[in-house]
Amino acid sequence: MSIAEAAKYAGVSHNTFMKFREMGLKVSQVEGIKRVSRKEIDKFLESHSF
Repeated sequence: MSIAEAAKYAGVSHNTFMKFREMGLKVSQVEGIKRVSRKEIDKFLESHSF
């Protein structure tokens, strides 16, 4: 999904999602097009929950 769709899926703003990327959320980029999988978002959120 796109970055905007991924932020919506995660329930956060675009800026917060960019912070998630800085914290290690994996984003794929092919020829300048960035995509994020639901699996990676779920894994990231699970690893940062307490």
